[in-house]
Amino acid sequence: MDFLVMLKMRKKKPDNQTQVPVFWLETSDSVCRRFQFEPDGQLSVKLVDDSRPIYHRMAESFLNKFFPSGYPYSVNEGYLRYTQFRALQHVTSAALSVLSTQSLLFAAGLQPTPAQSTAVSWILKDGMQHVGKLICSNLGARMDSEPKRWRIFADVLYDLGTGLEVLSPLCPHLFLEMAGLGNFAKGMAVVAARATRLPIYSSFAKEGNLSDLFAKGEAISTLFNVVGMGVGIQLASTICTSMHGKLVVGPLLSIIHVYSVVEEMKATPVNTLNPQRTAIVVADFLQAGNISSPADIRYREDLLFPGRLIEGAGNVRVGRTLHKVIKPSRLHEIKQLFPEEKFLLNGGGKCIDMVLEHDATAEDALRGWLVAAYAAQMDKPSQELSAVTLQEAYDKMNDVFPVFLRALQDKGWHTDRFMDGAGNRFSL
Repeated sequence: MDFLVMLKMRKKKPDNQTQVPVFWLETSDSVCRRFQFEPDGQLSVKLVDDSRPIYHRMAESFLNKFFPSGYPYSVNEGYLRYTQFRALQHVTSAALSVLSTQSLLFAAGLQPTPAQSTAVSWILKDGMQHVGKLICSNLGARMDSEPKRWRIFADVLYDLGTGLEVLSPLCPHLFLEMAGLGNFAKGMAVVAARATRLPIYSSFAKEGNLSDLFAKGEAISTLFNVVGMGVGIQLASTICTSMHGKLVVGPLLSIIHVYSVVEEMKATPVNTLNPQRTAIVVADFLQAGNISSPADIRYREDLLFPGRLIEGAGNVRVGRTLHKVIKPSRLHEIKQLFPEEKFLLNGGGKCIDMVLEHDATAEDALRGWLVAAYAAQMDKPSQELSAVTLQEAYDKMNDVFPVFLRALQDKGWHTDRFMDGAGNRFSL
């Protein structure tokens, strides 16, 4: 308040008096900066003195260029580990790309230089993206539901395509077949990787800074792709001049590449609800009475087999078609149990099937899941869940759901949409 009064007093001075600029110095971490209000009202900042060691200044410059503003407070937990393995992933991926392209050109009867291999690799990869887009266009919902799994699948597919290219000199008479199949696989991998990029970046955005996260992530990708190309050129000029060298180095790079992607995905706290994450959250709530955050369950997700049933969450299964879950003769009866709800439940063997209406949200899925889990606690799933059991479970769900939902939202979960992938929904 005193500072504003001082500014007003300066403005009231006669025009024939010289205006004294308003400025001040701030010192923090051995850095002195001069802040000054310009005549147009803008605040300017100038570096007066920086006595920090040069490596401290370089580290700050690196953070400013490759990490979001306000890091680490502007991102969710796990971002640094994700970034570290992402850098390693890009280095190995770019190196593999150079080696595979060199092998392709050898198989075609050429004697390329490492630099030529690098240039051609970009052309081949970009050309196959269009084919991959057509093939992957109907898989978007699955990728939204399980972005981690599809991100790993994309890189495994990329390495398989690269492996075909590396092996192409062993059978030059099949050059077109191996090159075409290899690049087709890589094209699909690129599309799958790009499609899952936004959900993964969104999970780290903490202050609405998704654009900043995306821009800095792409800067890291570009930097370490260039580093990887340098590594690839060096390997192509030395160890990998022979096929024996490629057969040793190629699998090693591929193993590091896939391991890096797996560690990236484990570190990513995806905050949208899909069947697996919902089952883990419900199981924790029923068994321990607490709500797990996205960061709490990230290392517990099964990235290879996400459809596994979790007994503590009622062994609920989502995604089957309505006619396979409920007999037509019982459809009206089951719907009348909870006429205002957007889910249907029916026991079947060792699990309980849940089918959602076409406009059901994550809140509807959570309500149905809790009812199923409570019903499973009361009675083991059979061919048909009794109406009495379902009604008792429904009453228990209504008692706890407001608190349960509020705690979920406080933990950072998005409850506006349920990502059930290619799950089948119904409309009555």
